Amino acid sequence: MQALPVVDDARVLKRSRNATLAVFGTCGFAFASWMSRVPDVKAELHLTPGRLSVLLLAISAGSVLGLPLAGRLTHHVGAAAVVRLGAVISMPGVVLAGIAVQARASLLVVAGGLLLLGLGFGLWDVAQNLEGSIVERARGRAIMPWFHAAYSLGTVLGAVAGALLTYLRTPIGVHVPIAAALCLGVIIWSTSSFVPAVAPDEASPAEHRKWWSAWTEARTLLIGLMVLAAAFTEGSANDWMAVAFVDGHHAAKAIGVVALAVFLSFMTLGRILGTRLLDRYGRVPVLRSMFSAAVVGCVLVVFGYTWLAFVGAAVWGVGASLGFPVGMSAAADEPQRAALRLSVVSTIGYTAFLAGPPLLGFLGDHVGVLHALVTVGAVSVLAILVVPVAKPQNDDRLVGGTR
Repeated sequence: MQALPVVDDARVLKRSRNATLAVFGTCGFAFASWMSRVPDVKAELHLTPGRLSVLLLAISAGSVLGLPLAGRLTHHVGAAAVVRLGAVISMPGVVLAGIAVQARASLLVVAGGLLLLGLGFGLWDVAQNLEGSIVERARGRAIMPWFHAAYSLGTVLGAVAGALLTYLRTPIGVHVPIAAALCLGVIIWSTSSFVPAVAPDEASPAEHRKWWSAWTEARTLLIGLMVLAAAFTEGSANDWMAVAFVDGHHAAKAIGVVALAVFLSFMTLGRILGTRLLDRYGRVPVLRSMFSAAVVGCVLVVFGYTWLAFVGAAVWGVGASLGFPVGMSAAADEPQRAALRLSVVSTIGYTAFLAGPPLLGFLGDHVGVLHALVTVGAVSVLAILVVPVAKPQNDDRLVGGTR
């Protein structure tokens, strides 16, 4: 089992922090590079929206396989090795999918590549969050939101690059392999600067507990529920904000995209600036405020006039900014069990990304997409009720306050 290294060298810690920022940003860039070409996938393969949705579920299926496995692997071999493994699986997977689309190969081949993409991302995500928790703990202050902000910035860069290459009519079979090779190189280079892993401690009693025992811990499951609510709050806006403005507020399509950009910008800003609030006031008060802001933002988007709905999108973005990263930190409070608990919390949390879009789409068919977003406010209220589980455990080295 990989215990938590003790890092006294400030230079080593700074390199590890920067490497972790690079790994998170690269993950976002890689994912957005593929998603930016989804319209081309639909056109090249002549897919209906329904068939495209089924094809993209291969990514989710791969992640469902990778997330639980990641905890066990990371627990034994460390974060750097599992991030590399995730990249080695996911990047060839997305290359296979891109080339298969370009060649108009069987959907099974494309789905196979996307399954590998999701599997690799599942491993990669848990391992990078573990490394983020190690760096955060060693620094003694809340910086996990910075890493998730780096992921958000990576998605923006990947989407912008994808849009430019699409405009230049660059074939998907050229764009995706180049992006994948670039990302793989960054990962191999960055993970060499991760906090050095220590030798396995065979005497630790945690080593003798079953790897699945984290699924029986009430606190871990409740943190997972909070992260699920945070993921639902974030993911619903990502998927439906623009559509809600167009269909519900009768805005132009470009205005709907602007509303989404407002949400994403304020969410990223909340992650960058929110660390100071966490250090000063602690996790529980800050998370209560954030989820409350998500409720207010949701209400403004759904029931406000168009200009007020834009204010709501900004407030919603801030409210959605810290729940997911702070949930990762809370799951990793005890270093010896961090990898296993992160795997559990990630698996539960990512369920929102699987179930959220279809749920809101189904409700949207009956009440309209805009009013279906009321569900986000209800889920955020549930999150407020379980926020106390994020209180740091009894360890004066933990970050994010003691409240």
